[in-house]
Amino acid sequence: MTSGPAPYSTRRAVGDSDLAACFQVRKDVFVGEQQVPEEIEYDAHDASAVHVLAVAADGSALGTGRLLHGAAAADRTGDDLTVGSLGRLAVISGARGLGVGAALVRAIEQEARALGLAGVDLHAQTHALGFYERLGYVAYGPELLDAGMPHRAMRRAL
Repeated sequence: MTSGPAPYSTRRAVGDSDLAACFQVRKDVFVGEQQVPEEIEYDAHDASAVHVLAVAADGSALGTGRLLHGAAAADRTGDDLTVGSLGRLAVISGARGLGVGAALVRAIEQEARALGLAGVDLHAQTHALGFYERLGYVAYGPELLDAGMPHRAMRRAL
């Protein structure tokens, strides 16, 4: 949960309605706004991922993200099973600028700690590098294309 009088809270997504809310946010942001093909937005990793959801006081979904761990994260973490992979971080347009994205990243890090992970890796869209740097992530490696958009790998030790 977020602290203070925030107009939203974060939680681990549990149950079908939470997962449906996570997937709808991803569809709105990635498929709708960013034109990511729907067939590549959802993947086999969704079934084993830890999903986190941000909700407004009225229960409406504001944002989501997921954490891959173990073998599901290995291709993104260089086969380092002590590092999880943060991904699919999305905040609906009306909730941007409220700190929802940062709260989701911290909630995912909390889930990673609970799993005993030593760090979190991610692939950031290059326009979001500053956001993740402010949260303690460090870029490494060359720029890469993901869904046709430039990204950089980033990592933060927990």
